[in-house]
Amino acid sequence: MANQSDYGFFLPTTYLFGNESQRELTRNLYRNVNSIILALNAKDTGMYELTEFINGQVFFSNPSLTSLTPQTPTQRQVFRKVINFGSLPNTGTTSIAHGIAPDSTFTFTRIYGTTSDTTGLVYLPLPYASSTAANNIELSVDVTNVIITTGIDRTAFDTTYVILEYLKQ
Repeated sequence: MANQSDYGFFLPTTYLFGNESQRELTRNLYRNVNSIILALNAKDTGMYELTEFINGQVFFSNPSLTSLTPQTPTQRQVFRKVINFGSLPNTGTTSIAHGIAPDSTFTFTRIYGTTSDTTGLVYLPLPYASSTAANNIELSVDVTNVIITTGIDRTAFDTTYVILEYLKQ
């Protein structure tokens, strides 16, 4: 059988049980339930909360850790937090505190979002790149804030969500 990490967790849709003894049936049921639990735990959680939580993504172990370091190398859980940013700025920069306390062990894995003009019904990904430099929308994060910079008036974009995903080791 191929390594599970080569293709992800995919389970059969039908489990067939034959004329097994009660003991074999119980063992097979436990085995199948365990497979379901392992697959479920390995899936990315489709929840986007305003508070930090472990989202189910797993990264490789920290490359700086080896069998010779005091800390054992283990796979790292990814944390997710959504920032309700509100309206975009009018030609400038706006910062919103993210409430995370990153340190030198933090690594952001994804910083992304969307913004919506709920009146004009226009929607843009963040960051946004345009062939016209003034239309670009920059998205960045520092130790305290999520920072969005616009080159033109983007105040019509009144609903903005920024998603931060990161490792803590």
